[in-house]
Amino acid sequence: MELRESGADMARHSGGRGWYGKVLGAALGVTLLATGASVWTAQAGAAGDASPKVTSAKPATAVKPVAVTIAHASDAGPRGVNITIDDGPDPEWTPQVLDVLREYGVKATFCMVGTQAQAHPDLVKQVVAAGHRLCDHSVSHDTTMDKKSEAYQSQQILDAERMITEASGGVRPMYYRAPGGAFTPYSRKLAASRGMRPLGWNVDTKDFELPGADAIVATVERELPNGPTLLFHDAGGDRSETVEALRRVLPQLKDEGYAFGFPVR
Repeated sequence: MELRESGADMARHSGGRGWYGKVLGAALGVTLLATGASVWTAQAGAAGDASPKVTSAKPATAVKPVAVTIAHASDAGPRGVNITIDDGPDPEWTPQVLDVLREYGVKATFCMVGTQAQAHPDLVKQVVAAGHRLCDHSVSHDTTMDKKSEAYQSQQILDAERMITEASGGVRPMYYRAPGGAFTPYSRKLAASRGMRPLGWNVDTKDFELPGADAIVATVERELPNGPTLLFHDAGGDRSETVEALRRVLPQLKDEGYAFGFPVR
């Protein structure tokens, strides 16, 4: 198995995630694994398009493979910053995050858990309509995926891809982020073959630990030299500190001459 990236660049961040296991539990373990991995082939217009155009399903060969290496760089150049939002969508916090992003004219990448997308398709559509990009964050946010079988990894990645695409109305995720950074050579290759660039991060804000908005902002300031991709969360608990931190970080980075972009593909 491939080791997770270490240090500031993708430390495991599984704290405070017990809610997924409690909610999903046996239902996912039995039902989803019994049904097996689903191959989803719907194609759509660019995810960054505020009015995505959905076309009919095409053969799997129509999906354009992308690089298997883990992306960190920004398409906005050397002063680019990528805002990434994990674990949603959530009916309480995702709308608030969207409001802040809209207020400052920032586009982000939303790494969605398959079951959350399936439960809140209206929010997935709002994310796409606002010009943000989608990212596959697995079906059930299992941070031990790298220790599981290839069949299990396939089920988690491909079923989440299908759930997110269906919830969005046909717009496919452009990236795959392994829960807790639990990538393997197999999972990266599979995601890339489905047109989803493996997506890492450089700055883990640790907002899921509820350290306070001041601490989240300070982490961004301290660790941004590590690279441009910032990790926040819009689900999994109280995210009021995340919303407040974003409200402070976004204009501050703009004032410092940073531009907001998407991870390179």
